[in-house]
Amino acid sequence: MASNFGELVLLLGDHHLPSRTTSIPEQFQRMLVPHKMQHVICTGNIESPQEYERLRELVGGGSNVHCVAGEYDFVQQQQHQQQLDDKKVIQLGQFRIGIIGGHQVVPWGDLSALAMIRRKMNVDVLVCGWRRKEGVVEHDGGYYIFPGSITGAYSSHSPTSTNPSFILLAVQGSNMVCYVYELKDGEVDVSKIEFAK
Repeated sequence: MASNFGELVLLLGDHHLPSRTTSIPEQFQRMLVPHKMQHVICTGNIESPQEYERLRELVGGGSNVHCVAGEYDFVQQQQHQQQLDDKKVIQLGQFRIGIIGGHQVVPWGDLSALAMIRRKMNVDVLVCGWRRKEGVVEHDGGYYIFPGSITGAYSSHSPTSTNPSFILLAVQGSNMVCYVYELKDGEVDVSKIEFAK
């Protein structure tokens, strides 16, 4: 399956398990099958080592889990000695992809501030958490991907309730396809956005 799509990359964030919610929705859990994706990108707020291990299992226990620090991470746990970085850059296909938690953006969620961060990181695509509405935006010569919250955990920064969401990327050379999954009224809604470098 992966050879038809290129590299498959799961983008998610803002788990907030167990402090703000009890689980990833069952509809999503059935879709997140181990060994189907080559990479996991997480924008932070993994509150337990068990959730981090679940992400590692999705990619066969390897090192292709790319996490950055959110505001509420378990990073001081003894079995995980490294501190999560505030930002990270990885190469997938011909794309340089930057990853940030999003809490460091001032004003919060501002596209101009995000564009400045993207340019400083010298990346084609910036993946950003902390924004509770998922989606893909093209702005100022780059792409911005917001996976939303995989659990739909509440946020004091969002005036409305949040639908659980995640994004699956298919990266092949200079082409990227983003599949946006959102849980609405118990049903999984999928939209697709394609772009090329």
